[in-house]
Amino acid sequence: MRSVRPRHDDPLIPDEVKPADLEKGARTQLKTLSKENADEVARHLAMAARLIDEDPELAHRHALSAARRAGRIAVVRETLAITAYAIGDFALALRELRTYRRISGSNDQLPLMVDSERGVGRPDRALETGRSVDRSTLPVSVQVGLAIAMSGARLDLGQTDAALAELEIPQLDPTRAFDYSPALFAAYAEVLGDLGRGREAELWRTRADVAADALDDGAADDVLEVEDVAIDDEDIPTAGDGPAADPAVDPAADPAVDPAADPAADPADGPAEGDGDGDDARPAS
Repeated sequence: MRSVRPRHDDPLIPDEVKPADLEKGARTQLKTLSKENADEVARHLAMAARLIDEDPELAHRHALSAARRAGRIAVVRETLAITAYAIGDFALALRELRTYRRISGSNDQLPLMVDSERGVGRPDRALETGRSVDRSTLPVSVQVGLAIAMSGARLDLGQTDAALAELEIPQLDPTRAFDYSPALFAAYAEVLGDLGRGREAELWRTRADVAADALDDGAADDVLEVEDVAIDDEDIPTAGDGPAADPAVDPAADPAVDPAADPAADPADGPAEGDGDGDDARPAS
């Protein structure tokens, strides 16, 4: 008979939460685990996703439980990083994000890495991290998230003009609404306000609201799969001192550096506890 290790102080999972509640792509990464272990990990990850907004502390406990069982699975380490960030444990988030990137080979969480460096009080290192990857190789939504994070690091350093320039990317297009547009427009408005350009800031805040409303309307019509919705110019109030030109800064202009040469990278062999039943995982995107 196989002995079963005690599972520490695992949070309870309601009976109605099933492994199938976890997104299919994430479940695929668990196939190298035993079925029993994979099902339990899937249920903890599903709970973390369900709770991340309303109870991040409890979501983090579920992520820790999943990591104790399957610490070599990319989506598990990614989830642990996200919940650590949500509760303000930026050092743990950074460590887990580095491990996730090494296991998966993905830079999709680079914006969160930059923000985590900011969270531990290292805006200079945040900028180095953001420049360590050729932005043109990133998905567009990640490019936008990185621009917002880099802008925040510039603000931390008191470089307000540079913070604005970080946001002036091709995706700063007020005539189209993508899922990333409201956050990008709002970030741009915030920096304009810091620069004392109040009327322009108000214009971009309005554009952020219009984009969000357009996306909400699109969701009702099942068009979000296309991820773009035209914004009617009549929805945008005019302002005499609005932005003179559309974005002029190419996010791909930063030099590319091999992520493997990142001086901030730490070796991470997994959470303090073991990987559950010892099943190895095959990295998957």
